[in-house]
Amino acid sequence: MPVHDWTLVEAGIFHNMHVAWIPEISKRLNGGLLPEGYYSLVEQHAGRSIPDILTLHGSSQPAHPASPPPPDTGGIAVAEAPPRVRRSETFEASALARRRTLAVRHVTGHRLVAILEVLSPANKDRPQTAEEFAAKIVSALDLGIHALVVDLLPPGPHDPQGIHGVIRRHLDLSDEPYDLPANEPLTLVSYQSAGKIDAHLEHLALGQALPDMPLFIRPDRYVTVPLEATYQAAYSGMPKFGATC
Repeated sequence: MPVHDWTLVEAGIFHNMHVAWIPEISKRLNGGLLPEGYYSLVEQHAGRSIPDILTLHGSSQPAHPASPPPPDTGGIAVAEAPPRVRRSETFEASALARRRTLAVRHVTGHRLVAILEVLSPANKDRPQTAEEFAAKIVSALDLGIHALVVDLLPPGPHDPQGIHGVIRRHLDLSDEPYDLPANEPLTLVSYQSAGKIDAHLEHLALGQALPDMPLFIRPDRYVTVPLEATYQAAYSGMPKFGATC
């Protein structure tokens, strides 16, 4: 099923798709994609931010950049099968002396290892909201928490190079614009936090199928999130009015 043009419907219609899609992804993660000891939760309050999906490990060790990773109980080893994406960028540790504005914690005491975010129009409808979203992602990465960001909305005045362009500016403190493909303006990006930050990127156009994307659970291991299959499952329950986009 191709990615739809969500700018053609009201924000409430996209919100309906958003709240249907997130549980579908979480069900897949908890249904066998995550290895032993890991689990996902939907829309849990984490400090001042509310990620769509939290991926946790059942240990109580607090998140800290110097903390050792959770036990190796599964997932795909990066050394054996690097993520299959068309673009990658690395931000070295020397560039990471950046401002910290949000701390992402989990209220249960279990260890937060990754977050997944599907952007909504409210995440980038003003300069402040786009900057706050980027700061939330960078703050998580500062703590060694990995992130997968899915943005099916075209760039706007507050993210002219897409949401990765905003996050990238926070990561390297540079005003150099990101080279967003003009014919593929939608952004999928998985951030791997391991001292340095690796960004694994895919871009796509309206009408294209969603590729699967890596979600890192350790600096050296990831699981593959079936974005297309879960998108289809969520879209099948959309009201006919929203299905015209």
